Parts: sequence; C-alpha cells; structure tokens
Amino acid sequence: MHHRFRTALIVALVAGSALALAACNTGVVKRVSPPAASVQQLTVRADGGWDVALRLQNFSSMPMRFDEVKLTLKVGDEDAGTLATQPALSIGGVSADVITLQLQPSSGARLLIADALASNRTLGYALKGTVSATPQEKKQRSFDIDSRSTLNQAPGLPGVLR
Repeated sequence: MHHRFRTALIVALVAGSALALAACNTGVVKRVSPPAASVQQLTVRADGGWDVALRLQNFSSMPMRFDEVKLTLKVGDEDAGTLATQPALSIGGVSADVITLQLQPSSGARLLIADALASNRTLGYALKGTVSATPQEKKQRSFDIDSRSTLNQAPGLPGVLR
C-alpha cells in the first residue's frame, strides 16, 4: 500500500512539473504566411479612370511591412491594367488594410465595367502578380498572388462595385 502511494505521489509531481513548464512557454509562435490581395471596391471616375481600393491581408502571426505591390487586374476576360505601388505600409499580424490606387483601364475593361453597371450584374475579376513584404525582424520576401472573386454594384452608389 505504501508503495502505491509513493508511485502516485511521484506521478503527480512529474505531471505538475510538466504543467508548470508548459505554462512558462506561452510565447507567441512567429509564423510567416503568404498574404492575400483582393479588390474591396472599384469606383469609376468621371474621366473613365478607376479608383481601386485594394485590400491587403496579412495572415502571418507577426506584423509585416508591405513594400511593393505589382498585380495585373483582369475583369471578365479583359486585361484592365497593372496595379503597381510601393506602399511601405505596416499591417499587424492577422490583420488587413486598404490602399487606393488609380488605374487608367484598357478600353475593353472599361466597356465591361460600364455594361455590368448598366445591367446591374455580377462581374468576375482576377489579380495575378507579386506582393513583396518584410515580416518583423526578417528579410523581405516576394509572394505570388493569384486570386479570383466577383464584384457587384454597390446599392445606392452609382459607378461603384464591391
């Protein structure tokens, strides 16, 4: 009987020590994940150009500075143009921010957007290219972006797709 009590006490002490050690190791795991980019809003200006609100999503567990964006925008089957900027924008871990870029779209893309707005229909788009970002305390990396989604007319906002 005495032997069982001593064994149970040793097991309890070892388990308690393991829990205490586990409690000490509560640091955040620093993980770098590829970011994402999407069109949050596309506004057709009076001059026919577009204001493209580009949402940059940081899926990493640490802040990243977004240094360069170079993405080809395609609406429907038409190449609209290239969204290129050097935002030098820091986005916290598992967060997002929006930058607005001006684009003079191709005539084919301009016609597609005008038709989608006039007929109030959904229009598919694609972003393809690279986003360069620097994770906190690490080297800059270039991430490939290849995403597709859709835009719909924003109710009550003429010339705006979301």
